[in-house]
Amino acid sequence: MSDELIVRHCSPTLAGLKTGNLFSYKVESITELKNKIEYMNNMLNSKGVYVCLLKLCAERALIYVFRPSRLIRDLRRKEADELLNKTGYEGKSLYGDIMHLSERIEKCSEFPHEIGLFLGYPIEDIKGFILNKGKNCKCVGCWKVYGNECEAKKIFAKYKKCTDIYCKKLNEGLSILRLTISA
Repeated sequence: MSDELIVRHCSPTLAGLKTGNLFSYKVESITELKNKIEYMNNMLNSKGVYVCLLKLCAERALIYVFRPSRLIRDLRRKEADELLNKTGYEGKSLYGDIMHLSERIEKCSEFPHEIGLFLGYPIEDIKGFILNKGKNCKCVGCWKVYGNECEAKKIFAKYKKCTDIYCKKLNEGLSILRLTISA
C-alpha cells in the first residue's frame, strides 16, 4: 500500500474536507498489510486521521481512511442515528459502529447503503439512493445525488482539485504526513 495509492484515493480526507474514503488494495502479504496499516496509523493518528481494514477477501483488502472527530459528528446526527439504528448499529462507540459496518460488508449480499454515512455523504442522497434502489439520481460524481445537485457538483469539483494538488505535491516530494492537515 503506497503513499501514492492513499493520496490518490483519500486526499479529501487527508485535507480535512471529507469524513472518510475507501479504497481497494491488492494484498500480497497479510503481514505486510497489517504492518503498513500500523505504520500509517503511527504517522497519521496525531493529525486526526485513522486507517483500518474493513474487509479482506482473497487477494484484496478494503481500506477505510477516516477522521474520527468528523465521523462521530456525522453519525450522531438525528437522521443518521435513525438510519443506523434500523440496520442494527448500537451507537455506543465509534469503534463498535465501524466493526458493525465491517460485519455488514462481510454478510450482506449488497454493499450496505449506510456506508455513505461513514464517507460523509449527504443524508438526503443516502436516503434517496435507498428509496430509489440506486436509480433515478440527478447526477453521479463521488456518489449518486438525489438532493442538492448544484452543491454536490461543487463538492465533487473541490475533491477533484484537492486530489490533483495532493498527487502533484506528493510527486514533488512532499510526504503524506506533510500533506495531512491536523484535525
